[in-house]
Amino acid sequence: MTASSGVSKGDLLYALVQRLADLAADAERQPRRVVPRLESDTALPHQLSLLVNDLVSAGSPAALATGAEAIHSSARILS
Repeated sequence: MTASSGVSKGDLLYALVQRLADLAADAERQPRRVVPRLESDTALPHQLSLLVNDLVSAGSPAALATGAEAIHSSARILS
């Protein structure tokens, strides 16, 4: 299934997960790491949940704001 942008929903959600991982790493002054793309996209909601928690734990208001905007932008495309 594809989003209105022509990109698959799985690809869009994976890109969001990676963006949140990058924001959390930057906020924690840690190296960025590639989030593994698992065989089944059914794992993406769980990965998203974990990365949101990581971002919140990083405690950076700027990173949270950027992450929230990324989530809202993705949600608009997915709906």
